[in-house]
Parts: sequence; structure tokens; C-alpha cells
Amino acid sequence: MPVKTQAAVLWEYGQDWRIEELELDDPREGEVLVRLAASGMCHSDEHVRVGDLPLEALPAIGGHEGAGIVEKVGDNVTSVKPGDHVVLSFIPACGRCPSCAAGHQNLCDEGAGIGVGLQADGTSRHHVRGHDARLMCMLGTFAPYTVTRESSVIRIDESIPLDKAALVGCGVTTGWGTAVYGARVSAGETVVVMGIGGVGANAVQGARVAGASKIIAVDPSEWNREQAKIFGATHTYASAAEARAALVDLTRGRMADACLITVGVVTGEIIGDAVSLVGKLGRVALTSLGDTTDTRVTLSMFELTAWQKTLVGCLFGNANPRYDVPRLLELYQQGDLLLDELITRTYTLDQVNQGYEDMRAHRNIRGLIRYD
Repeated sequence: MPVKTQAAVLWEYGQDWRIEELELDDPREGEVLVRLAASGMCHSDEHVRVGDLPLEALPAIGGHEGAGIVEKVGDNVTSVKPGDHVVLSFIPACGRCPSCAAGHQNLCDEGAGIGVGLQADGTSRHHVRGHDARLMCMLGTFAPYTVTRESSVIRIDESIPLDKAALVGCGVTTGWGTAVYGARVSAGETVVVMGIGGVGANAVQGARVAGASKIIAVDPSEWNREQAKIFGATHTYASAAEARAALVDLTRGRMADACLITVGVVTGEIIGDAVSLVGKLGRVALTSLGDTTDTRVTLSMFELTAWQKTLVGCLFGNANPRYDVPRLLELYQQGDLLLDELITRTYTLDQVNQGYEDMRAHRNIRGLIRYD
């Protein structure tokens, strides 16, 4: 039987999310119906709302960071069953495509559909006011119930609080992986993190867990800089220029070993600043998104060559979700990864626009919508 519930829906780019009645079909072959406990409020949904990261069509249901309990499964679903606790991964991991087989689940071929927002058969299970709705990252976690692909759900231990587990579906894994996998941070290194939001705070955590000796957080917001200290930042600065001057003294002129770009909206100038903050053999890992039409980057090509610097893009922190999501939740249970502290404010679904206003005003690191 179809499920009737509510969802936060985008009808036009640049407009607010609107709470609408959602009619949800039963899952078909290879699909799973999940009753969500919580959804994180990631900046990527803001990119969609303003049109920087457009979906193939609207209307669309937002949200791509969630966790919940499996209610029903379609035919030929084998990895989960009703009652299982799951995290929804914003990049699916089929386990069969060349990328998955090579150990790059974050580049799974099924991920090509995250901008389309439909099920594998090209149809929708979500209907709003007579329209088939698209889903942010094929998930649509801005609703208490959703139907998604089996490849997008990861079973987790039932002892883990679902509201904390939701964060690992995107922001935690992306930030942590940017440090550990993207920049390959190792013990004793000096690391700069540019932008302390939901992803940047976890990039700080990743650098800390990897053993970095100096972790420098750069953010124009004083409140964000103070939050960075909770997660392991040893020094904080308001700008790249301030950080650059301090690095000369902190490193005796050698500069940082790695710089992680986790700002809300990246520009070519920010990338150039990041490259200037690392020294010889320095690594710059770029996770942030910007306007999809922006192709302008200004940096020192001489330093890039002569100092053998590296600039690498990171999707989902270069993580393998089926391996890293349970692993990160184990770190949380051991006290090595902070999740409770990430949740600055909680909201109801009808407060979704307020949550994003708080994000833009630097009043939260990670807002969370709770459904239970």
C-alpha cells in the first residue's frame, strides 16, 4: 500500500523548500522502503536550492544524509531486511561496476544518477501534487519515509543511535576521508583546513585521528573557529593570508604538508590560496563545490611544478562507503570520533528553511532534522 507522509520539496531554484504531502509507492525490484529517524542538513542541498548544482528536473525532494529502519524491501533485495538499521549513502555502491571492483566505491557507476534523482528503471516512487518528484542523490531524506536503491543503504549495528549515524551518510565521511584518503595526512604533519562547517569539522577530525601535530582551521566566522577547536584544531585564523603568515613561523618556513578545502562555496581564488599554503611535496585536497560553470583558477604554476605540489579532487572523501561507514561508527563507539558534538541544533521538518538560514548565518556546524 502507498505511504502518505510529508516532504520538503523544491519547485523552483532560488525559492525556499515547501512542505508538501508526499505519496510514496511500494519498493520495486532492488529497492528498499526506509523509515527515517533523522536527516542531516548538508550544504550540498543549499547548492541545489540556489541552482549551483541543478538536478535534471523539478520538483525535487531534498536531503541526502540520513539513517533509519528498513520497513519493506522489493524483490531480489538480499543485503538488508525489514527491521535492519541502515545509513543511507549519498553515493550508491553497487559492488559490481569497474570502480567498485577496483576499490573506488565513491565513483560507483550508479552515482551517475544522483543528478537525475530517479530509480534505476527511470521512474519515480515519490509523488507530490500529481507530479513525479526527483530525489537529491536518489535519497530524498527530507521526508520521514523514502524509497531508494538497495545499493544506497548500508546496514549498521542496532546499538548505534540513528540520529548520530545519519551524519556518516555524507558530511562525516566526506570530511574525514578528505584528510585520510584525499590528502593522505600522516603522523606529525601540519595540516590546514579551509572552511569549518559540517564537512570541515570532520576534516579536522580526520587530520587529528591520522596524527597531525598542527591542525590549522581557517574560517571568517569566529564562532566556527571556536567550534574547530572542539574537533582538534590547534590554531585558528580568519583568512588564508593570516594563516600563511603564521605558517612561516609555525613550520620554520616549510609551510603546511597538506591543505583541505572544505568551504561552503569554492572559487578559483580559494584554490590558489590553498596551493600557496603548502610547501614542497604539499598536497591540496578539494572537496568543496562551486558553480558548475565556473572554470577559473589562479595559482602559481611555477610552485606547482618546482615544489612538486599536488591538487586532487575528492568525492565523498575518496571513501568506500560500505567499508568506511561501519568503520567510522566503530570509531564513534570507541570515543575517537565526535558525532554528538557536531549536532549544533535540531529541527522539525517544517523548520528546514530556518535550519539553512542558521547555516548561512554561521549558527550551526550541522543542523539535524529529527523524525522520531
